[in-house]
Amino acid sequence: MKSSKAKVLHEVFCRPMAAHVIESAARLDPVQILVVIGHQQEKVRDALASPRCEFAVQSEQLGTGHAVLVTEPAIRDEADSVLILCGDTPLILPETLEQLCRCHSAEDNDITLLTTTLSEPFGYGRILRDHRGGIEAIVEEKDADDDQRAITEVNAGIYCVRRSFLFTALSRIGSDNSQGEMYLTDIVGIAVGEQRRVQPFHVNNPVEVLGVNSRRELAAADCELQQRRNTALMAAGVSILNPQSVRVEPAVTIAADTTLEQCLHISGSTTTIGENCHIEQGCVIRECSIGAGSTIGAGSFLSGVTLPAGSTIAAHTCKSA
Repeated sequence: MKSSKAKVLHEVFCRPMAAHVIESAARLDPVQILVVIGHQQEKVRDALASPRCEFAVQSEQLGTGHAVLVTEPAIRDEADSVLILCGDTPLILPETLEQLCRCHSAEDNDITLLTTTLSEPFGYGRILRDHRGGIEAIVEEKDADDDQRAITEVNAGIYCVRRSFLFTALSRIGSDNSQGEMYLTDIVGIAVGEQRRVQPFHVNNPVEVLGVNSRRELAAADCELQQRRNTALMAAGVSILNPQSVRVEPAVTIAADTTLEQCLHISGSTTTIGENCHIEQGCVIRECSIGAGSTIGAGSFLSGVTLPAGSTIAAHTCKSA
């Protein structure tokens, strides 16, 4: 990211990217949500604090396997399985996580690993399947031969693991590698060696598991979440003439039969727009209450304004409370 800020604190669609992951996990109503913090831990804790979140501290960054291992003392006794997510995958849908967990339980797997298919899989761990379709191994890019590099099914980095196996396996993982780290992927090899059930759960849309590692990917994730928001608004009866150019922040409420023209930015935790309104192109609206049947002229800037029903605002109006 080329930033002094912890990666998971970079905002995607108005919130730290890790907050989107936590929200998706919370929709499953799990026993608990544990967030592993290390780098800039106080800032991360403050940004992600919520009644649903507990925190485990990874004092030394010794790899993904170690990050999961530090949660062991905090995991509650009633948790039979552990869903492991990445804080930099803000596009993962709760429906996908629910299906993953349901598959894990129904098939009585020891590990269920989320996979996807990429047309350009460079840099990702390739999935090797056995003759029954189960996972035989994950081969990292640097270790793959030419045939393995041609495989397009990759490890998405999201796991559902039987708890009793997980921490026993993690205690056996070493750090004898070029990075001197404990790799979470090593639990797959351990499970296969013990003839345990290791099965893939394939997600058809690779966008869901996009890892944000650059400003370009940050922008792509933000655009995806905004378009999901716009799609939901249109499904609820709001007309958006050019969805790609319209930004409506998550807390904004817009009633049915309102029309949004292009190039709009509508924000604020208290902003509401009533039914049958018409917002012309190029407007910026912040923390406003706009009554039903109102028209906001093109290029207007409104901040903290309350408009009664049936109002008409002339084009290029600038008005603040």
